[in-house]
Amino acid sequence: MLVMVGLGNGVGWPLLAPDHLRSQGRLRMSNTASWDADKALSRIRELERLPGAVLPIFHALQDEFGYVDEAAIPLIAGALNLSHAEVHGTLSFYHDFHHAPPGRHTLKVCRAESCQAMGCERMISHVEDRLKVKLGGTTEDRSFTVMPVYCLGNCALSPAVMLDGELYGRVSSDVADFLIDDAKRHA
Repeated sequence: MLVMVGLGNGVGWPLLAPDHLRSQGRLRMSNTASWDADKALSRIRELERLPGAVLPIFHALQDEFGYVDEAAIPLIAGALNLSHAEVHGTLSFYHDFHHAPPGRHTLKVCRAESCQAMGCERMISHVEDRLKVKLGGTTEDRSFTVMPVYCLGNCALSPAVMLDGELYGRVSSDVADFLIDDAKRHA
């Protein structure tokens, strides 16, 4: 489905609706398997010899479980001969890694200067009210995790969001509602 997102001046930008993206196989939903230390250690061992293995290991664990459990820190530290503080510091520095199981859908909302200038704070407030969750949190029913980000590289189409890895621009409260409703229908 192709949706035109209006700019208020008669010009519209095409917005691919999530059901189209799913049919094209372009959306990758995170796995949210239960944490398993043995499976995690196996993934760590597969990657421990890579140069700069910490980030590939974090990515592999997040791909496997949907998040990087705190229990992974000593496993990674031991495998790479690093301190717990070094591993924890790296994990906490990168905001794309979840520290707890995320919701079924991840909505990243840009808060960079361009998006702020184009009204992202109103849209953020609307999304928080609609989902009853603050930025950085996961809804009670675990359907959505809403994350702040500080640039999605879509400044010309501010305000921007990314839903389940797909980028959207010129996102108003109405467009955010459309995306949320569509994601819920396809859950």
